[in-house]
Amino acid sequence: MLVLLVTAAGTMGLTDGAVGDLAVSTAVAKVTPDWWTLFARGILCNVLVCLAVRIGFAARSVSDKVLGILLPIAGFVAMGFEHCVANMFFLPMGLAAKLLGFGAGVADAGALSVGAIVYNLSAATLGNILGGSLFVALGYWYLNAKKC
Repeated sequence: MLVLLVTAAGTMGLTDGAVGDLAVSTAVAKVTPDWWTLFARGILCNVLVCLAVRIGFAARSVSDKVLGILLPIAGFVAMGFEHCVANMFFLPMGLAAKLLGFGAGVADAGALSVGAIVYNLSAATLGNILGGSLFVALGYWYLNAKKC
């Protein structure tokens, strides 16, 4: 729904199509790595997301909460990790931009398809689940099991 709104608003045509080109290049960069790389990036991403949630709960002031959440989330974005919910926007947005004719100069733009989106989301989702449930939740359980 958000992709339709952004497309209908003409956002991709802003700055002579640079926004649409960026949407295509971002989506292509997310669908071209191999499955295991996307899976590993998904694990690492959700470890940082869970860290942000934990810091948000532990922080006492609003400014502590904002900084505590912002830094791990900005970190996963800067490192190019894969989060399935974020990718549910970026990948269809890139495909919509490609279908509207943007990204003509983007290398490997032909790799962007519905199948490539499913490919990315399967790896990222499983990685996010494993990162949150195994690495974070089991870690907390192990650290706190003797206290219960």
